[in-house]
Amino acid sequence: MSTFYKFGLPAEINQALERMKYTEPTPIQLASIPVAMSGRDILGSAQTGTGKTAAFGIPLICKLMSDPEAQALILAPTRELAVQIVDVMRQLTHGLQKMGVVLIIGGVGMEHQRRALAGFPRIVVATPGRMMDHVQRAKGVLSRVRFLVLDEADRMLEMGFKPQLQRIKEVLSNNRQTLLYSATYPSDIANLAKEWLKNPERVAVGSISKPIEKIAQEMREISGDTKATTVLEELEKREGSVLIFARTKRRTDRLAHFLKTNGIAVCHIHGDRSQGQRQTALTGFRDGKYRVLVATDIAARGLDVPHIEHVINYDLPLVAEDYLHRIGRTARAGRAGSALCLVAPDERSLWRAIQRLMANAEGLPSDSRERPTTQRPRGYAMGDNSRGQRRSPARPASGREGQRSYGNSQNRRSDGERRHSAADRF
Repeated sequence: MSTFYKFGLPAEINQALERMKYTEPTPIQLASIPVAMSGRDILGSAQTGTGKTAAFGIPLICKLMSDPEAQALILAPTRELAVQIVDVMRQLTHGLQKMGVVLIIGGVGMEHQRRALAGFPRIVVATPGRMMDHVQRAKGVLSRVRFLVLDEADRMLEMGFKPQLQRIKEVLSNNRQTLLYSATYPSDIANLAKEWLKNPERVAVGSISKPIEKIAQEMREISGDTKATTVLEELEKREGSVLIFARTKRRTDRLAHFLKTNGIAVCHIHGDRSQGQRQTALTGFRDGKYRVLVATDIAARGLDVPHIEHVINYDLPLVAEDYLHRIGRTARAGRAGSALCLVAPDERSLWRAIQRLMANAEGLPSDSRERPTTQRPRGYAMGDNSRGQRRSPARPASGREGQRSYGNSQNRRSDGERRHSAADRF
């Protein structure tokens, strides 16, 4: 059995790993840590839930220990992912002197963050929009960054953060090591890698088109009007915690309200909820206060809740690859899990796109249909008067987290959501 001792890490890090009960490196850690320790840039990809944060966090800390004047910057697409990265980094640096870790995200006061950055924290974990806000106010704030991580880079581009990333890049020193991780490898990620990386080592573990093998996957084809009732039926059948994905903020609110009125311990998150509301919901879900979390695709990546037993796709994702990220929230750390898709008639083309993506993957049902039903949940208004309405476009990005730039990016999401012709229908 391989252990972390084979990497020749400093004693302080080995002790931290023991406290965290990290004993055997995961494949992405085995592949990334030696390359990063050698000083090479990395273009990495791996299935979700494989221990990527420690894969870049361990060599990052080693770099900072050897260079007391250096600083590290980790950029992540969402506040939730940034919070979780900070938690891991603080555990890894526990006991190390002068190795402060700060969190720079939207939804909290700028002044407190400004003072924290002025104190030269060794590790800065940030979302691109809020980090750019600080760069515009203090141009030298990132002048000592010698280690850069772009985590979930494809998601950052999908969310329209390319202008913010470009502005941050302009103030960074060229004398840095850069690690870029992306769950997918489209052409825009290839172009980003060319701009940001120098002679990178390609580190890929597993197939990005293959779901985690311990996830039991199901599909039910139903009438769109019966989705809420079907969710209640499925919750009664299942034990353990459940993460439900809805397409829009409005549908997330409505579904959460419906479940709450039917006696379900439920919380919900999306981009319009405050940082305090989002953190309270996640903490309650993580601690077992709420059995069900309803979310937009803001929770599709980086959500580290080990006990999620089930994922339900109340709405199918509009991009097939997002299916992988959603179901990857279950079956983490070697556990088993299940994923269910509820497919309405107007989502059949989306389901076929998922099938094509997963054609070579094991376990994906191709035609496990159930007869549609027409029962409407008691006391529940379906909101048919909003059917077919189109959502108003978001405001153009101004550097704030959660806003987006337009131009040629109409297919990009704001906070993990996309427009859809039936988006407002519950």
